Amino acid sequence: MTITTCIFDAYGTLFDVAAAAREAAAEPGREDFAKLWPRVASDWRLKQLQYTWLRAVADAHDDFWVVTQNGLDWALENSAIDDPDLRERLLQLYWELSAYPEVPKMLAALKTAGLNTAILSNGSPEMLSGAVTSAGLAELLDDNLSVESVGVFKPHKSVYDLVGKRFGCANEDVLFVSSNGWDAAAATGYGFQTVWVNRANEPMDRLPWTPKNTLSDLKNIPELAKSL
Repeated sequence: MTITTCIFDAYGTLFDVAAAAREAAAEPGREDFAKLWPRVASDWRLKQLQYTWLRAVADAHDDFWVVTQNGLDWALENSAIDDPDLRERLLQLYWELSAYPEVPKMLAALKTAGLNTAILSNGSPEMLSGAVTSAGLAELLDDNLSVESVGVFKPHKSVYDLVGKRFGCANEDVLFVSSNGWDAAAATGYGFQTVWVNRANEPMDRLPWTPKNTLSDLKNIPELAKSL
């Protein structure tokens, strides 16, 4: 077995999903939101994910941007925030999420080693293109693979099928990296080599599979890929 292809989840893995709320809270005139932004960011992400799972199970797919807006609306209402300008600003910032600090160097090392690199995400092609361009990662990624091409969210098998179709690689030659434990677990069940990036030191999800590797950040991905 030789790893030829490194595939990354986008939101929460390469891009900091809390950045939009954190940056909005730091802007002048948002002192009240500064007290609430951690809760809003957490609720927003949780509902965003829950809505993807429910839509996948119910065969009621919609664009991830719609799901993202739905999740934000729930999060704002849950914190009793009725501020259309803030809502618009948060959505704008979501298109410009910051990459985690170690991401550019990590991806550059993988490219130097001759590996394929790509995103596999629930995000729409437009959202992914915006995030990748804003973070300056376009030259370090070979492709942005979106669930929109199959019309169902992760962890449906057809989403993971996109990797082999794009790169012509065997499952065991893929290192799949995600900050979502359930995503890394499902990818293990699919047959990928996997890494769960457990930045928050969360417990392992109780699922039929477990990620094959766990790291606290992305710094050692090139070294791990070389060792497998």
